[in-house]
Amino acid sequence: MSDAKIRLYVDHPLGQGQSVPLSREQAHYLFGVMRLSVGAAVLLFNGVDGEWRAEVAEAGKRGGTLVCAARTRPVQMPPDLWLMFAPIKKARTDFIVEKAAEMGARRILPVQTEFTNAGRVQRDRLQAHAVEAAEQCGGTYVPEVADMQRLDRALTGLGDRRLMFCDEALAGAEDTSALPDTPGPWAILIGPEGGFSDKERARLHRMDTAHAVQLGPRILRADTAAVAALTVWQQRLGDW
Repeated sequence: MSDAKIRLYVDHPLGQGQSVPLSREQAHYLFGVMRLSVGAAVLLFNGVDGEWRAEVAEAGKRGGTLVCAARTRPVQMPPDLWLMFAPIKKARTDFIVEKAAEMGARRILPVQTEFTNAGRVQRDRLQAHAVEAAEQCGGTYVPEVADMQRLDRALTGLGDRRLMFCDEALAGAEDTSALPDTPGPWAILIGPEGGFSDKERARLHRMDTAHAVQLGPRILRADTAAVAALTVWQQRLGDW
């Protein structure tokens, strides 16, 4: 079997000898775009069964079949970390989702704040970006992208999960924030381009499980802040 250079996420069980049917879009990508043929090797993952080396058994314009040969890696679950962010312009929202998937977020939650510019998001499109990011970066798990919900509802849904609240109002001030070295479930919250409202900030500071932090002396764009916050959390509490 030739070396596998293509990774593909599939919504299908994987195991020794398991046949995996391809959708029309997947078949077009493998056989029309990448020019694979019968006998070619592909790496598959589904977020549960790890990564599997498979071989093309049937190749057609509208479908095809792969057969699993051997597991190459077990599933690597990311830390129990959620990224909550206020959607911004389309391309920059796509960027946030892609980087969150690459950097090890387990769940991605768009939230509607008082100053959020985007009225709605296309969850299916964002989920597809998360899948593509996992395929390209070697991940074996794809984070769920949730439907957008109001910030107050999202905060209530956190329960006892600790929250790293990135407060742009702290930028440039003396850094008195400290992220506690506490394991367990966490979430990161990134605000909108207009910042949090006074009401939202007051509620966040009242939460016993919320920890306000600054991301350096400068106010960052929302997409930059997401990457910076994920880096800070992963280095202190994650699997880096």
